[in-house]
Amino acid sequence: MELPPPHHHHVLRGPHGQVTPERLPKWSHAETKELLAVRAQLDRNFSASKRNKLLWQAVSDILFHRGFRRTPDQCRSKWKNLLTRFKGISEGSGDQIMNRTSFPFGEEMRKIFRERSGVAQLVQLDRESEEEAEKKSATRKRRKREKDNLGRMAVEGVVKEFMRRQAGTDALWLKAAQAREAERRAEEAAWRRAMEELQAERMQRERQWRQLEEARREKEAARAELRHGLLMQLLQKLMNSR
Repeated sequence: MELPPPHHHHVLRGPHGQVTPERLPKWSHAETKELLAVRAQLDRNFSASKRNKLLWQAVSDILFHRGFRRTPDQCRSKWKNLLTRFKGISEGSGDQIMNRTSFPFGEEMRKIFRERSGVAQLVQLDRESEEEAEKKSATRKRRKREKDNLGRMAVEGVVKEFMRRQAGTDALWLKAAQAREAERRAEEAAWRRAMEELQAERMQRERQWRQLEEARREKEAARAELRHGLLMQLLQKLMNSR
């Protein structure tokens, strides 16, 4: 699976020569909603694992397949920012009312934490809002490796399931497109047959008209010849009577 290229930070100089880092591309509303949707799908995996680097890689992969190019670090940073805002509004005073103007993703965040209760929710909020930078001892490295392997297998399973569903959606779309194409070809063939029938009917009518016209001309010629013969006979009689 090809991963989206990371965004690099360039150093810019301000008007007084101070170093100013380049700002990252701003997250759109649709992109943020998609991030929260993917994060909600993987919430159980995040809750069960303390090392979530691979899980954020999976979030980045899924967003990439949905048309959004974000690195794992960017996804994690955006989630922590949303978490901090949500926690601040949730624990704020009555004047800090959560609405779509001040924080338009409140419903998505509440949905993620809805099944968590009391103290566990606060602990989870605090734990996820901090950077996990624990130093592990040599005796726990083996356990970490085992957990990493389990986490990697879980992430691979999530990504494979997503790809399987995506393939199913693509197959349905292709089938529908093929059906529409077959219907279009059938309609085009029916239209061609109708045009051919109209053309044949027109040619048949033209042949009938020519035949009738030819018969009419023959009758007209026969009548003219008959009139001419009668006229000659009349003239002959007149000449003989003189």
